[in-house]
Amino acid sequence: MDDNVVTEEDLNANFLIPPDESIYGGRSRAQVCCESLIDFNPMVRVFVEKGDPSLIDGEFLDKFDIVVLSRASLKTKLLINENCRKRSKHIAFYTIDCKDSCGEIFVDLQKHSYVQKKPGGATEQQELTYSSLQEAISVPWNSLPKKTAKLYFAMRVLEDYELSEGRSPGETTLSDIDAVLARRKDMCDKMSLNESRIPTTLVERLLAAGKKEHPPVCAILGGILGQEVIKSISCKGDPVKNFFYFDVADGKGVIEDIPPPPPAK
Repeated sequence: MDDNVVTEEDLNANFLIPPDESIYGGRSRAQVCCESLIDFNPMVRVFVEKGDPSLIDGEFLDKFDIVVLSRASLKTKLLINENCRKRSKHIAFYTIDCKDSCGEIFVDLQKHSYVQKKPGGATEQQELTYSSLQEAISVPWNSLPKKTAKLYFAMRVLEDYELSEGRSPGETTLSDIDAVLARRKDMCDKMSLNESRIPTTLVERLLAAGKKEHPPVCAILGGILGQEVIKSISCKGDPVKNFFYFDVADGKGVIEDIPPPPPAK
């Protein structure tokens, strides 16, 4: 589901879109990508749903075991995650965002049982309980470990700014740097977090990215996400809980387990 018309930027980041205007011209990303996926996977049923993801209802979600959102606004992410959790069937929920040279994956498997392989070949049944996205972004920042990824905080600042300004993901640019840094200060003051935990250089990189997606970073994030989806379906292997970050600046992938906020007293 993606009704956005293919742009030249998409050609540079999405190998599923052939660089032939007679194929992609005036068509949606979903339509063009669907055709490529069918060519790659003729035994797999691939189809396109039209519409606005923010208007998805619970009955629509019942058709799926796993939901993955990309380039979605925070409002849409929260809505769909909440609807997934309300359904009687178990629906795994993922979000993935690539901001040029860095990216974030969020995972909510609700209650997830899986088989963990031990040294020597023995197996053991494990169970994890996940936070919702709302819970994972509502935890007080000053309660998190000092080594928490800077991208976790930076992404929250950017999302909060986009939400308050009614911006779609990627519409906030370097021209908004002063306003975004002011939002960073407000949020850090409120959360009793030193602003140095969200470096200005990192904020600038996220804003400079706009809607650009760096293909090698997309490949890394997509590979991790695909691996996690297989783990969820097969119930084998330790899944990510609950954020994964990658940044070209240090070439590292980091998993952050952000717990739900403590209950109000």
